[in-house]
Amino acid sequence: MKGRRNALIDWLDELQASGRYTFTREDEHREGPHAERKALWRAEREGRLAQPRNGFFVVVPPEYRVTGAPPAPWFIDDLMRFQKQRYYVGLLSAASIHGASAQAVQEFQVMVPAALRPIRAGRLRIHFVQRTNHSRAVTEQRQTPTGWMTISTAEQTALDAARYPAVSGGWDNVASVVRDLAQRLDANKLARVARQQRDVRSTQRLGYLLDRVVRAEDAARALAAVLVRQRTRYVALDSRGPKDAVERDERWHVLVNRSFAPD
Repeated sequence: MKGRRNALIDWLDELQASGRYTFTREDEHREGPHAERKALWRAEREGRLAQPRNGFFVVVPPEYRVTGAPPAPWFIDDLMRFQKQRYYVGLLSAASIHGASAQAVQEFQVMVPAALRPIRAGRLRIHFVQRTNHSRAVTEQRQTPTGWMTISTAEQTALDAARYPAVSGGWDNVASVVRDLAQRLDANKLARVARQQRDVRSTQRLGYLLDRVVRAEDAARALAAVLVRQRTRYVALDSRGPKDAVERDERWHVLVNRSFAPD
């Protein structure tokens, strides 16, 4: 038993040395020492392994054993392939990667086409947000310490934040994210993304934020040009706020039913 345990530890060290930090139970049977479940369980208990999904293991290097898992970008691409799910890192997690410094939620946010249970590995939490029309999202590849991951572009991130304010920290946080992203937004790309999304209400809300709150004129003008070709109705900025006796913004057809804290 001890020999098999030592063989497992040696194999985990070999994986790390080769720059690989994930494996499945099948990988371990095929490439490793064919360890018993007890040996894997002990390695988990000792903090050498994390198992965010049954049968999928993440090697935890010594510097991350206090937190119980390495950062999500180290293994998210492998995990989603294991689950046979399309994905992209989005919302506040993507905004942070793009340089936005607004208050982040204490979880890693991943957009998926179908509902998935959240993951907890040590102190790490991964929250999956189901997104309709997932295939229309515009993404890019970003290098990680262990490979690559898919994230939303800055333009897609801004639109998603306006579409999912509740999981983006609320409207004040969305405004801060948009403000931080504004200087990174390409107006032409933003217009193309908005046309591709076919989500008129989110385009209206983001346009209002860019125009009236952030004062990003080029980006706002690009979205206004997109909306000229759309049939728009008045939409509440905050869907949970009052709808009556509120200011009506005629350019964006937005019911301004909330104010924003000064930056």
